[in-house]
Amino acid sequence: MESAATFIDEKIKELGDWRGKTLAHLRKLIHDADPNIQEEWKWRGTPVWSHDGIVCTGESYKQVVKFTFARGASIEDPKKLFNSSLEGNTRRAIDIREGEKINEAAFKQLIRAAVAENYAVRAERAARKK
Repeated sequence: MESAATFIDEKIKELGDWRGKTLAHLRKLIHDADPNIQEEWKWRGTPVWSHDGIVCTGESYKQVVKFTFARGASIEDPKKLFNSSLEGNTRRAIDIREGEKINEAAFKQLIRAAVAENYAVRAERAARKK
């Protein structure tokens, strides 16, 4: 059985254009921000990064590469990276178009904040069970 990392590697190669490069670059930033993050392959072809729950997904479309943060509405975004799915109560996303650059430090901070939020939610649930 192939690992999620292998599927993500194949997805990056399959895209073969700016979208693959963008996905690969942000994947590296995710791992730089949290070396303990886990890669998963869900929903028939979506890269997912998790730590105490889903942190974000990385989807590729014709015009954008979208990183959707599962608890994005609950985390601070001081550099205003979230630019999509802003109307919901839970998720927030970052759409990256061809040629756009991302604030790498701010992106890493969002990853760390999402992990911290997942941990807080898990700790709160555990405390309620006691």
